[in-house]
Amino acid sequence: MTSLNRPARLNRALLAVFGVALLAAGLFAVAAHFSRLAFLDAGAPLIGDAAAPPTWALWATAAAAIVLGLLALRWLAAQVARRPKAHAWHLERNPAQGSTRLAANAATVPFLSDVTTYPGVRNARATLAGSHENPTLALVITTDQDGDLAAINHRLTTHGLPRLRQALDLGNLPLTVEYRLTTHTGTRAH
Repeated sequence: MTSLNRPARLNRALLAVFGVALLAAGLFAVAAHFSRLAFLDAGAPLIGDAAAPPTWALWATAAAAIVLGLLALRWLAAQVARRPKAHAWHLERNPAQGSTRLAANAATVPFLSDVTTYPGVRNARATLAGSHENPTLALVITTDQDGDLAAINHRLTTHGLPRLRQALDLGNLPLTVEYRLTTHTGTRAH
């Protein structure tokens, strides 16, 4: 299962550093092209009288650039995929008597409609991952800044989660909750 605790702060810092470095390199190249840098001659060759590199070096550089580009795309794609994959559950206790198949996300719809009625909760998303024998619930709750997180968490653990466990016939349902605070409370300042 994908880790829900992503190092978001490190990712943002690395993106900022790479962005500033690329912006500085681009500005330097543009300034050099338009002869805005006194210590560089715009008409001078980039590399003096040095011989051209061998062909294999050019191909190796191109291959390394392609690999780095693909790794960068993979890294960007990993930033988007924040939720674990949900699968269909097979709930049969005795397969000889028949089988019941339940889409894991279908089980979270009534749970989410209940959670969104809690005071201070604006929105909620849930992913029920794993199997019936080893389930995990990942919950993202968006609240107002003045929302009482302790009260929401208490209501969740004493009301919402027990009802979901009972509906799914689970003794234990590990839960991870991510709270997101909104910057707008919905009222206008006069």
